[in-house]
Amino acid sequence: MVTFLPTRPGRLADVPSFERGIGGAESNVACALAAAGHSVRWVSRVGADGFGDHLVEAIGSYGVDVSSVGRDPARPTGVYFRTAGERGTGGHEVAYYRAGSAASAMSVANVDLGAARAGRVLHLTGITAALSAGCRGLLRELLAAGPDRPLVSFDVNHRPELWRDVDGTDMVLECARRADVVFVGEDEAWGVTGGPEAIRESLPEPGVLVVKQGAEGATAFVSAAGRRALAARFPAPLGPGADPESPGEASSPAFVPALDVDVVATTGAGDGFAAGFLSALLRGLSLKTCLRTAHLWAAATLTAPGDLATPPTRDTTDRLAAVDDDTWETLRLGPGWTQADRAPEEVRTP
Repeated sequence: MVTFLPTRPGRLADVPSFERGIGGAESNVACALAAAGHSVRWVSRVGADGFGDHLVEAIGSYGVDVSSVGRDPARPTGVYFRTAGERGTGGHEVAYYRAGSAASAMSVANVDLGAARAGRVLHLTGITAALSAGCRGLLRELLAAGPDRPLVSFDVNHRPELWRDVDGTDMVLECARRADVVFVGEDEAWGVTGGPEAIRESLPEPGVLVVKQGAEGATAFVSAAGRRALAARFPAPLGPGADPESPGEASSPAFVPALDVDVVATTGAGDGFAAGFLSALLRGLSLKTCLRTAHLWAAATLTAPGDLATPPTRDTTDRLAAVDDDTWETLRLGPGWTQADRAPEEVRTP
C-alpha cells in the first residue's frame, strides 16, 4: 500500500497534511532484505494508477525484482493513513482504504505462482489472509506440500480489525501450522497465555517458531525435523547439530533480550525483525545470531519515522551481533545509529 504519514502529531481529524511513503508487511521485508544485498522478488498486484507506479518504482529502487507484480486496470492501489501515535495506545489511529483494491483481489488465478515459489524462502503474512477469500485461497495454495514448495516463512501479523466478517484466528493458525518458519507475538497467539513455551505447545508443527515478547525479547524453538529441513537448503544453518544425516534432537529454546531503543515509531518493526532473522538464516548463521540480527533490524525501524528503514550494514550487524552477553544488554540505540557516517556514535553504553 501507499502510506501517508502525518507531518505532525494529532488526530487524523486535525492533521492538515501527510507525507507519502510505502508500506505493507511483505514488501517491507522484501525491501529490507534487498537493501542488505539479498536477491529478492516481490509478487503482488497493484492498480494501473499513479500510486501503483509509485509502489513499483519505490520498491524496485531498493533492489527488489518487481517484474512479477501484476497491474489491475479495474481496481485501485490500496492506501492507508496513520497518526504519529504508537500502536496499542489511545492516540494511535489507522485508516485503511484497501477494500476492493488490486491486492485484495489476488487469487490463484491472477498471481504468478511459479515466481512466488522460485526462491529458497517464500515469506507470507496473516495480513494477506485478511484481505479476501481469494487471498486466503492463494495462501492455502502456496502453503500446500509439493516438490516445488520452497521453505515457507509466515508472520502471523494477526490484526483483528482487518477481519471484517470472518474470525481470522482459525485461518492464521492454519497457515502457521503449515509453514516452516513462524513469527508470532505473544499478544497475537490465538488467545494462548503462559508465555513462549505455552505457545510452542499449542503450535508444535513448524520447524522453527519465533515468539516475540515485545520489549522483553524473543524466544526461538527449533525441532529436529526443522533442523534437517533447514540443513537441506542452507549451509550449516543455526549452528551445530544441523547435520541432515543425523536425526538429532530438538534444540533447547534460545532467548535473546531486546535492545534498549529510543523509539520513534513502532509500525513496521515486526517486519524488520522477520527480515533480519531471515537474512541471518540465509547466511547460515547460528540461532542466537539470527535472533540478534532480528533485534538489530527491528531497532533500525523503531528509530525511524516510517514503516520501513534501511537495515544496518552487514559489517555493523555482524559486529554488534557478536558482542558478549553483558555488552549486548548495555547497548543503547537511537535515531541515526545505522548511518555509516555516524558509526562512532551509533551505539551508546552507560
